[in-house]
Amino acid sequence: MTLFPTYQRNGIRPVKGEGAHIWDESGRKYLDFTSGLGVCNLGHGHPRIKEAVQTQLDRLWHISNLFEIPCQEEAAASLTKASGLGAVFFANSGAEANEAAIKLARRFGHLSRKVTKPEILTFHSSFHGRTLATLTATGQEKVKTDCGPYPDGFRSLPFNDMTAVKQATGEQTVAILLELIQGEGGIRPADPDFVRQLRKFCTEENILLMVDEVQTGLGRTGTLFAFQQYGIIPDVVTLAKGLGNGIPAGAMLGRSDLVPFLGAGSHASTFGGNPVAMSAVVAVMKEMMDTTILEQVKQKGEYLEDQLHRQLAGCPLVKEIRGRGMMLGLALTVSAADLVEKAKEKGLLVLVAGSQVLRLLPPLIVTPEQIDKAVEVLTQGLAELEEESDYERISGI
Repeated sequence: MTLFPTYQRNGIRPVKGEGAHIWDESGRKYLDFTSGLGVCNLGHGHPRIKEAVQTQLDRLWHISNLFEIPCQEEAAASLTKASGLGAVFFANSGAEANEAAIKLARRFGHLSRKVTKPEILTFHSSFHGRTLATLTATGQEKVKTDCGPYPDGFRSLPFNDMTAVKQATGEQTVAILLELIQGEGGIRPADPDFVRQLRKFCTEENILLMVDEVQTGLGRTGTLFAFQQYGIIPDVVTLAKGLGNGIPAGAMLGRSDLVPFLGAGSHASTFGGNPVAMSAVVAVMKEMMDTTILEQVKQKGEYLEDQLHRQLAGCPLVKEIRGRGMMLGLALTVSAADLVEKAKEKGLLVLVAGSQVLRLLPPLIVTPEQIDKAVEVLTQGLAELEEESDYERISGI
């Protein structure tokens, strides 16, 4: 054993990826509805991104952030224009982006509000990363086992509960951090009224509304950012996953008036904003903004959800289908891991989001025919699980 066994591997050794498919070392082809955990939004080996990265590799691989990096500035300009926010800090991952947001919120509290012990409110079932701060912010105890002691300054509240937010808010509260669709927490969308009330409340109380779009951002839900479907503009937005389409990149976006709270020397990342990563980000943003892909995601997401409802109607193992765009979850009465295994046997790769929720994160370039194939496989897998569970009940196993 040469690796720490921190991941539960699924037995596949991928060696090639193209579009919505990957191939293992034996040459078997799989339809990939995981997108590398929501990373390869534009599919594997997208030509525009590949060309941009290859061009940058011939120019400059790395230079520190002590120098101006033109493609970093171009990437930041495209993100601020698209989001309505004013400035960007680049990191390498979603956890790092959320760390930057946490630090910004605390500095905002200390320097603007004169708060002595800044507190950030988060929500049950949320997931914000694996660093100690983002782990503490995460509202799931199962990922925190044996990692304490945890840093102070976080409190987790019931999701979609405005009363709980108001009751928990005090003089030390500097920010509220939430996902608009909880990914690891079971594909649970935030209620639109709750989000609008939260935006109004944060403005009135001079609290930062920080939205974690690490999984929902970059077209995943049918708009470039999920917050655009809620009719709000957050004070801070964090991104990663699809931002570089497989090239590691994360970003924290913030309002222009928050810029003074992260001045020179206040925060840094050696590899954040690396030229190669930024070339991928620029290419991703151009593909998102110069093509009709976002409209396609909306249409294909609706088609996928409609097909799931049609084909799985009456299936006793499916309790609910939820989510938006290309981020959907099947809440089941049986183990989601069992359905993942059934799907894998039939050439489809899917994910779990909790013990009884199947997560679907197909690449945004998926075709209707590939959607039909995935739904067919899931339908067959659920039918087999239903037969097996009936057999177990009858036989008393």
